[in-house]
Amino acid sequence: MLRAASLLRRGVAGLAALMAWAAGWNYVACALFITADIVGRNALGVSSAATVEITGYMLACGIAWGLAHALACRAHIRVDVLLMRLPTRLRAPLHVFSLLLLTGFALFIAWAAWELVDESALFDAHDNSALRVPLVIPQGIWAVGLSAFVLMCGVLLLESLLALLLGEGARLDNLLGSRTLADETEEALEAVAMARK
Repeated sequence: MLRAASLLRRGVAGLAALMAWAAGWNYVACALFITADIVGRNALGVSSAATVEITGYMLACGIAWGLAHALACRAHIRVDVLLMRLPTRLRAPLHVFSLLLLTGFALFIAWAAWELVDESALFDAHDNSALRVPLVIPQGIWAVGLSAFVLMCGVLLLESLLALLLGEGARLDNLLGSRTLADETEEALEAVAMARK
């Protein structure tokens, strides 16, 4: 059962990685759009007249689409001054409890996002820029990212609960604990190796 949960988590983490990749390229496109608008405005006297609105949507969607991958990679910011000093038998249930709280928060945010999409669809809401973008489009993309975050929380919570029930505290530390100095060093060395290729 734990093995199946682990495979499920890896599958969802793969989807999250693709979404994070798309979010990263979204930020590149956002930067290029802003740069083009600035150059166009200052050098040519033309502007898109919707840069603030469009880039705002792009940034919000990029953040939402990166949340699941950040959770899978244990990249969210954590403050755990005391937690890592506790023995594993005490630390493991606290990891699961914090993930349970995060899952509840993610569920609430995703539910509210889909409610907003539904309301925008009901009223045929459009933004007030020159483009008059239907708000359902950016809000829907944003809500999909938040839903992927909920899914990642859920499969991680399933695997974590099974690991806790089976008494595998070390596995829980690897799944939910803060990244260690060794983890950070390994990632940096991999990045250097990739840069040299």
